[in-house]
Amino acid sequence: MATPKVETEKHGELNCWRITSDHAELLIAQQGAQVLSYQRLGEPPLLWLSDQALFRQGSAMRAGVPVCWPWFGNLQRNPQAVQAMFHGEQAPAHGLARCRDWQLLGIEGDGETLRIEFGLPEAQADLPGWPHNVELKFVIELGETLTLTLSSYNLGNDLVTISQALHSYFAVSDVRQARVEGVDGLGYIETLADWEQRQQQGDLGFIGETDRIYLQAPQRLSIVDPHWKRRITLQTRGSRSAVIWNPWADRARELVDMADDGWQRMLCIETANVWDDVVTLKPGATHALSVTIGSEAL
Repeated sequence: MATPKVETEKHGELNCWRITSDHAELLIAQQGAQVLSYQRLGEPPLLWLSDQALFRQGSAMRAGVPVCWPWFGNLQRNPQAVQAMFHGEQAPAHGLARCRDWQLLGIEGDGETLRIEFGLPEAQADLPGWPHNVELKFVIELGETLTLTLSSYNLGNDLVTISQALHSYFAVSDVRQARVEGVDGLGYIETLADWEQRQQQGDLGFIGETDRIYLQAPQRLSIVDPHWKRRITLQTRGSRSAVIWNPWADRARELVDMADDGWQRMLCIETANVWDDVVTLKPGATHALSVTIGSEAL
């Protein structure tokens, strides 16, 4: 592999790195260690970056892969064991990690793969309202595919219970034409209908706002995009739940960081540990949540 090109950039208030390899280009923000965009050379982007994303210190970015940790979504919707970990007053949606600056620990080549490693030292008993000692690392591996791995290592003396997600925004030509394979027969929580539990019949297509938690999800899911003639593949590890989300038209108009028609070009499939799939770490235990993103021609 030729030596990748690494450039530092400023987007709004945020420090970022643009990394170009033989195969692809990545844009990564220091805030949240968030991959903002991923595009294979000569192809449409695989990860979606909102053209109205806000690049502000301390604000979430609607782009790429936000890291949700040590809880996912609304803390009050989490199991009691996750809620009990937090002792603060204001619990931000999707946890405490995505709006903090992470530390770049290294960028190195490993054969045909480029490895980028981040850490969040504050997770070691220095997060506001969350006094637990966890070594938190996020590793990005760029080769023919993109692999993201979030590792939590309990350095403390007590049990730590977390929910978490790699909140991936995928780029599609038109979500109304796309479908998700791999969910047929799965139970899911329909959050838009009072959190009812239902069962999926066939592939998932999109005809309106979608916000579902799929349970006992398989390790492989994929997005079929007929217009771009490709299948985006997700191979996961350390996860039994997947959250699938699209805001559709009415909700998108309420989002200041998404164009009114932005919903047409994105689809979230979030590799997650949520609902009854939360992670409890004994002292000295480690858990890794991982997704490998690739694509293939239809």
